[in-house]
Amino acid sequence: MLAVMSKDDRSALSWFAFVAAVAALCVSVFGLRDSGSAQSGGSAAKPTIEVMLKDFAFEPATINIPTEGAVLKLMNHGAQVHNLAVPSLGIKSADVKPGETAELAVPATPAGNYKVVCPQSGHEGAGMVGALVVGGVSGGADTAAAHTMSNSEMDAKMLAAAQLYPAKTAGHGGDMATYTMSKDGYKEFVVEAKIADWEVEPGKIVKAWTYNGVVPAPEIHVNSGDKVRIILKNSLPQTTSLHFHGIRVPNVMDGVDPYTEAPTRPGEQHIYEFVAKGPAVGIYHSHHNAQEQIPNGMFGALTIDEMPVPQKLIDKGYPAKPTKTINMVLNDAGVIGLSLNGKSFPATEPYTLRVGQTMLVNYMNEGLLVHPMHLHQPMGWIIAKDGVPMDEPIPTDTVLVAPGERYSMLYMATDPGVWAWHCHILTHAETPEGMRYMVTALIVER
Repeated sequence: MLAVMSKDDRSALSWFAFVAAVAALCVSVFGLRDSGSAQSGGSAAKPTIEVMLKDFAFEPATINIPTEGAVLKLMNHGAQVHNLAVPSLGIKSADVKPGETAELAVPATPAGNYKVVCPQSGHEGAGMVGALVVGGVSGGADTAAAHTMSNSEMDAKMLAAAQLYPAKTAGHGGDMATYTMSKDGYKEFVVEAKIADWEVEPGKIVKAWTYNGVVPAPEIHVNSGDKVRIILKNSLPQTTSLHFHGIRVPNVMDGVDPYTEAPTRPGEQHIYEFVAKGPAVGIYHSHHNAQEQIPNGMFGALTIDEMPVPQKLIDKGYPAKPTKTINMVLNDAGVIGLSLNGKSFPATEPYTLRVGQTMLVNYMNEGLLVHPMHLHQPMGWIIAKDGVPMDEPIPTDTVLVAPGERYSMLYMATDPGVWAWHCHILTHAETPEGMRYMVTALIVER
């Protein structure tokens, strides 16, 4: 005879049955999971390891993975495009733009310690180096210790690097642009935006984004009162525009799409017209997808008149007209990388003066970083800031040039010799193998 259960008995039984069912399900699921994992062995999913890319560092600097391999999730927290490469393994990530992420699969690899670098131009030399430790092993053929040179090895490499200077490379940027006079009285300049091969340093040829095929673009120089017409021809695979940084132009000619104009499409052209008002030291560059177009080479000097020498310096014996005037355009990003006028040491251009001669230098920063430019030995004078002449010149041997800034400095050669000229952020000018990147020289002759 069956006992009749009370309502409370039936409720308790239902609760215990539910708990037992859930427990059985959990055992089943986790048992299957463990079983599957055990059965699959090496086919289990590779671990994902997050690596932060900064300007110029990896975080963590040492990346630990098992011998079975891993997936590196790269997150760019910097202001420049970065990559992660393991040269000895022959693997490299895609370009990772600021704020974006990418993944790099590292295959099964023998235990050891492998060098990690950012292969963007100049970034390894700027200190963007790390280590990939596989299998928890801290040594190996590709360890940091293996890359440490003896004193004699370091000295030999430095000597070899110095002896290459000045190395010859194809292409020379920044030469004076030519123009034609139109029937209606305009100086007409043709500026073609196009991708071209550019040799940044000996043997290193990149696909640069250029004006007229050179980096920097040809200098556009005019005089106050000139009527200027600049014809932009777009031979790029994307739309573009042309902006005149630091130059007074009508708003409709400001080159900032979509506010003042429509972007210029591939195969089309756009005409810019203005009356020159000087003196001015400016830059012409793209203002469309600028984070790609400018660092990769689309920049050039636009100057109006000559920057006047302050009377106080004339009173000190400086001539009213400098012996020579040069533009030095600074860059640190894109395919051009750490460079002076589109070249990296040992391919940078040296400059020559005789004792007593003067040189006016227009520093122009088209990069993403600040650069303290330092010329050894002769004291310089800042005579203009962003194209505005100074009544009171400022003496200095190092001038800090921020992105977009222009400084005009006057130097007088005093003592003969070869004087180094470089960015004073040391990783922008030095490596264990000698001087690199943002370095050139002033040669003073008697």
